[in-house]
Amino acid sequence: MKIYTKKGDKCQTTLLGGNPVLKNNVRLHAYGTIDELISQLAVLHDLLEWNDIKDWIILIEDKLMICAAHVAFDGTKEITLPHLTENDVSWLEQQIDFMEKELSPLHHFILPGGHIASSQAHVCRTVCRRAERCIVDVYQQLPFDEVILKYTNRLSDFLFVLSRYILKRKGINEIPWNPTSM
Repeated sequence: MKIYTKKGDKCQTTLLGGNPVLKNNVRLHAYGTIDELISQLAVLHDLLEWNDIKDWIILIEDKLMICAAHVAFDGTKEITLPHLTENDVSWLEQQIDFMEKELSPLHHFILPGGHIASSQAHVCRTVCRRAERCIVDVYQQLPFDEVILKYTNRLSDFLFVLSRYILKRKGINEIPWNPTSM
């Protein structure tokens, strides 16, 4: 099978299930943004030196591939897809709780920055938020398992805490946001 089909030359592609759609379809925005998030997570993975967090990221990438499959599925055929579970959401919550035990409570907003890996975690967080908005658009058209919505919501929280946790492990102070009056 060749990587190119030439169907895209006419601004079309095929959803999982077989329906042809234009490339600006809401599903493509959603699973394309999930794909972008997976790629941004790969950059974060490659910036890190700690195997425990690198393993977390690989697991998350796997779960996001499941999310993308569900978002790309048009519901027209009987297809067996892997599923996320509430345990996947709970796992994110457990990692957040684990990291937060090492962190000082937040008493102010913080700015991204301090180290390239922490900054990349913030990039992942913002892409995750965009993916979540796109997934909601798809969900409004054809509802699917709500655990995908929960997972992406919790993942952005995880990525925020991870950005702080990376700085903590590096021994770098967070950058507080100190708005100035004009």
